[in-house]
Amino acid sequence: MPQPALTTIGFDADDTLWQNEHFFKMTEARFADLLAEHAEAETIASRLLDTERRNIQFYGYGIKGFVLSMIETAIEITEGRVPAATIAEIMSYGRAMSEHPVETLPHVHETLAEISAAFRIVLVTKGDLFDQERKLAQSGLGDYFDAVEIVSDKTPDVYRRIFERHGDGPARSMMVGNSLKSDVIPAIEAGGHGVHVPHQLSWGLEHAEAPTDEARFHVLAHLGELQDLVRRIG
Repeated sequence: MPQPALTTIGFDADDTLWQNEHFFKMTEARFADLLAEHAEAETIASRLLDTERRNIQFYGYGIKGFVLSMIETAIEITEGRVPAATIAEIMSYGRAMSEHPVETLPHVHETLAEISAAFRIVLVTKGDLFDQERKLAQSGLGDYFDAVEIVSDKTPDVYRRIFERHGDGPARSMMVGNSLKSDVIPAIEAGGHGVHVPHQLSWGLEHAEAPTDEARFHVLAHLGELQDLVRRIG
């Protein structure tokens, strides 16, 4: 009997299963308003992105690193004169983000219900452990997954290890997500299929060129199209 082409499907979390970047953008706008007397909004956004890029290796991904980067940016833009009250306000932004209810995206529940009935499915997400566990618990999606992997970064080696541990290796696996850089390209480089489900918002540090010449690269308009794709692959 021929072996199925796919046995295991990985899903990204933020901006694939639930809203995330929307709240970062909202907070970034509040941050720009807070420092409006010191710089233009575009300048603040650019300086913040530069700070985040510099700090990823130290703080990782997620709200905590974002808050620390905002504080550092405020110190730099004000040339060290930022008031303690402003720093306290920035910290309150992080708490508000951490307390915001989880908003699942369209087609998520029905797609996971269908896919989990026929495949092993794994949540593969990066970011702060506490925050990602909180969002998964609040989302009501946890029971669909056979395994959950919260990683510090998404690389080909990370995907190889995950799909070998929870599946039949990357060649018979698929990764689904909104980020070309983190979800799609490294999964393809690991030997699996990469499925891009674009979100209307994208973090500047996640931009990458689509690997359109790769046979295992797929693009969906929304998550509800995934079931048809896996049927075609077999």
